[in-house]
Amino acid sequence: MRAHLIQRRVIEMDIKRKARVGLLFISAERFMELGEGTVNGTYFERKLIECKNYTEALSSVAEIYPSDMVCTKERAEWWADEFYRLDVDCVVAIFLSWAEDTAWITFLRKLFTIPLMLASVVRDSLSITDTNDEDQFIDFLSAGALVGFLEASGSVRRFNRKMMTLEIDTLERLTPKILRFATASKAMTMLKKSKVSLLACYNRAMWSTYVDPYNVFQKIGPELEFLSVAELCREIELIPECDVEAAVVELEKTYRVMENVDREKFKASVRATMAMEKLALSVGTDLLVLNDIDRVLFEFVGLRPGFTPTRPDLDLISVPEGDIGGGLAVYFLSLLTGRIANFIEPFYIDEVNGGFVAGHAGPNNYTEKPENMIIARDERFAKSKWKYAGAPFAWYVFPEGEKTMLHVSEENGKLKLVASLVQCLPTKHYLASYSHANFKHKRLTPAELFKRIAECGVNQHFGIVSGNALEEIKVFSELMDFDLYIIE
Repeated sequence: MRAHLIQRRVIEMDIKRKARVGLLFISAERFMELGEGTVNGTYFERKLIECKNYTEALSSVAEIYPSDMVCTKERAEWWADEFYRLDVDCVVAIFLSWAEDTAWITFLRKLFTIPLMLASVVRDSLSITDTNDEDQFIDFLSAGALVGFLEASGSVRRFNRKMMTLEIDTLERLTPKILRFATASKAMTMLKKSKVSLLACYNRAMWSTYVDPYNVFQKIGPELEFLSVAELCREIELIPECDVEAAVVELEKTYRVMENVDREKFKASVRATMAMEKLALSVGTDLLVLNDIDRVLFEFVGLRPGFTPTRPDLDLISVPEGDIGGGLAVYFLSLLTGRIANFIEPFYIDEVNGGFVAGHAGPNNYTEKPENMIIARDERFAKSKWKYAGAPFAWYVFPEGEKTMLHVSEENGKLKLVASLVQCLPTKHYLASYSHANFKHKRLTPAELFKRIAECGVNQHFGIVSGNALEEIKVFSELMDFDLYIIE
């Protein structure tokens, strides 16, 4: 019997939480007491206000853990240990002025497994006219963050540290850059704790979707668990009839049901979906990859489970066709945006309308816009020999608006990402058995778009998510050392 790890997963895998950022303030020990009796106070007092302002500004976008002003290598080592203890997703180091670089070099050596940004904040305004005035002289020393930033950059290069970036800008423009870095770092943190489950095997009809589980674990983080159809069948038998009926009634109350839906087959589909979710959650799954065209699944279950997620609060991500790369595309988009992502394949180009049609059969999260979902018969298999032929599923039209489209696959042992922005157009339900929508690129014709995508070497599967996540994908790819192609 598999161990139940649902509570562990809920605690660790809140993908909507704010990123946790350690904020390291580096200052000059020899400047601390300078400026006593001046109008604006000592260097220390001025920098204390500065640190407070930075912390408050960044707290609006992330969960901030600020250090005190670090001047010595001993304090640098202490804060490195503290950031590890706090389990921050990343650290942003800010030189408050020129500073002795022993603390910075010590910190670089100590903190080597957490993403790190060296940032320099440019003052919005500065008026220094005569540093013979001691107050202005202290302001001059305080304004020297550029000096510390440049000195620190040499050590960054010499250490050749991975998961490292540099940024310099005003606080207003720096804040979104820090947010993107923190968000990408949070995704890295979660990937190391994630589990991908494959039910039940790779898709033998699509070899191009294969990935190496060892590489996924070593280079990305998630462990790959193989679930069996036999286990799914056992879970199906254990689902109480009252739970199935309650779930079906709730679905009937919430969504439109087509007249040709057989209610017993409806219940069978819901039961199988609930069992699949229960099996996946029992091993701590975050991403469930279902090979829903596997013949064994149809022979022993009689349908492909069609209603995941069965609960709106369930954050388990499920994708079809046994494509782990396609599943990772959906998962990456969810981690980077905190929003619901969907699984698609582009079907055909609509030359007349200048767009393309895309979607997919099988599991797809339908909860972003419930009014776009209809409970419909699975027409693709309605005339098959399987026990529950035509069992219904969630027939969904993707919500209109800007979407980020992302492909993930493996090439020569390394993950490759191909991303672009497209517009999802208002679409009516018309492709039976497939969640779908009509799409268009803002600038490229469909032929131009897919020629450029195909030149990168892909397969047919993509994830989509609402909004523009290209900058987050760029930062994430740099941190993860992925190959990235942006089609603009």
